[in-house]
Amino acid sequence: DEIEALSSIYGEDWCVVDEDEKIYCIRISDCLDQPKWTLCLQVILPPGYPTAEPPIYQLNAPWLRGEDYTELANSLEEIYIQNLGESILYLWVEKIREVLVEKAQSSDPVEPDIKKTSEEVDEDNGDDFLLDYPPVQEDPVKMLSYITSESEEGKNV
Repeated sequence: DEIEALSSIYGEDWCVVDEDEKIYCIRISDCLDQPKWTLCLQVILPPGYPTAEPPIYQLNAPWLRGEDYTELANSLEEIYIQNLGESILYLWVEKIREVLVEKAQSSDPVEPDIKKTSEEVDEDNGDDFLLDYPPVQEDPVKMLSYITSESEEGKNV
């Protein structure tokens, strides 16, 4: 029922990726006419959804990273916790839309210090983002064993 309702509410922005696996995607933007900010929310509905399990989700937008991502993910998790056992996809979509509208209003390039010159844009290649987040180790147990054995070797010297 929830999927049918979302499909009728969001029309072309709602997409069924895989009906059997219950994978869906919705394109969300800050406004209908000429959106500044857009994000795709992909969800997988596990067998226990909504009564026992939350949706598995992925937020896709080139601008969404770091603190913006963390804040939005935390908001979605709060909504889930506040509505345990209930269908929450509509609430998630509307929360994301609210964040996009706020972002569009706050990023209106009226103030000159918000605008970047072309030189600044060229220099900002995003490398600093990569440095802030070390890669996740494939097997944390192996890594922990390696770190432990390495530190024990140092004690013997």
